[in-house]
Amino acid sequence: MERNLTHIALFAALIAVLGLVPKIDLVAVPITAQSLGIMLCGTVLGAKRGALAVLLFLALVALGLPLLAGGRGGLGVFVGPSAGYLVGFPLGAFVAGWIVEKWSAPIGIAALAGAFAGGIVVVTLCGIAGMALVLGKTLPEATLLALPFLAGDLLKVAICAALTRGLARLRPEALLSRA
Repeated sequence: MERNLTHIALFAALIAVLGLVPKIDLVAVPITAQSLGIMLCGTVLGAKRGALAVLLFLALVALGLPLLAGGRGGLGVFVGPSAGYLVGFPLGAFVAGWIVEKWSAPIGIAALAGAFAGGIVVVTLCGIAGMALVLGKTLPEATLLALPFLAGDLLKVAICAALTRGLARLRPEALLSRA
């Protein structure tokens, strides 16, 4: 139990640290490195622990800690243009972890598939819905706003898969999604 709590807290901190990477403001929602942390939560910690790490991170943001990219925090971010992405973060981590846990493919392939499905498909669909709702856009218009994220997200999927595979080789016991 203690080990699980430690891992959950460490991965919540990882997401926060990835918020220190400079953000790029191309659309209403900033492009950040934090989605890589969301993917890693799932592929390394597994579905439940990964989602819990993200929920811990979001709870700290809701309390006002400036942990989102650009030093944002507080309840206001949950009603802004990025609200859908924030809702999608724990769901994306869960899906990524679930795929890695359930699929017996080699870890690199499973992590690639999990990070893509959870980190891009789930998070992006939630983000598009959120932008449409908050910005008063149609779903096609919000989808166009989300397109600039795709290239960076694909790169993050590849990095996530490589890091997860490397961790599995160096310290197999640390990969809780396959424990």
